[in-house]
Amino acid sequence: MNRLPSPRELRADIEALGPWFHNIDIHGVWTAPDHFLGDYPGAKFRRFARALPKDLRGMSVLDIGCNAGFYSMEMKRRGADYVLGVDSDDHYLAQARFVAEALGYADVEFRRLSVYDVALLGRRFDLVIFMGVFYHLRHPLLALDLIREHVAGDLLLFQSLTRGSRRVAPVKPDYEFDDPDDFGRPGYPKLHFVEHQFAHDWTNWWIPNRAATEAMLRSAGFAIEAGPVDEVYLCRVADIPYQGWGPGLGAVYPARKADT
Repeated sequence: MNRLPSPRELRADIEALGPWFHNIDIHGVWTAPDHFLGDYPGAKFRRFARALPKDLRGMSVLDIGCNAGFYSMEMKRRGADYVLGVDSDDHYLAQARFVAEALGYADVEFRRLSVYDVALLGRRFDLVIFMGVFYHLRHPLLALDLIREHVAGDLLLFQSLTRGSRRVAPVKPDYEFDDPDDFGRPGYPKLHFVEHQFAHDWTNWWIPNRAATEAMLRSAGFAIEAGPVDEVYLCRVADIPYQGWGPGLGAVYPARKADT
């Protein structure tokens, strides 16, 4: 049986792997106790944890943009049979592997993979976690399309930063060419493009309003089942025809009539 590291040893290892964005409790030692958002993402997760199944035994989980593995660890605690975390940043993956080993979850797997390459996984997952990634993507709707086509088996836990109006206007089946006022209404779906930086971060590209978040999820083939807290959605793969298509997806996503 491996010896449990002392708090001093844990602090040294945590410091060597810093800086941390996830504040994770490792046997009483926290990875980011001075996080500018407080106990993040733990405090946020506790607000909507009840929306997820308490018992994940027999289920597989894919954590896209896993960072240091907070959500991967939480899903393993709920008994998930297989948990895979993917991220494009080797720094975060090193942190996640350290956390998993320190907490005794060595069977949680982590891989370096972009969301645009999820087809390479070659399988579907019962639960896909896609938290805090959407607004960092240059091609966000393509990412949702790829998740829906290749890896989403049932549930999707989704979160995106939002800005702009919180209103959601009814979606019309069509919009007239000579009535541009529709697009200026507060509840119309909008993506705000960040040309340079947002919050001193150049990786922030598109920030949706609430209406756009919900519309894009529906457009990608997800049915919203719950919005337990602001900006967080629990969705299920919808048994409905797709509304759009992306590059390389034409065979699965039929084109709209206007595109034929």
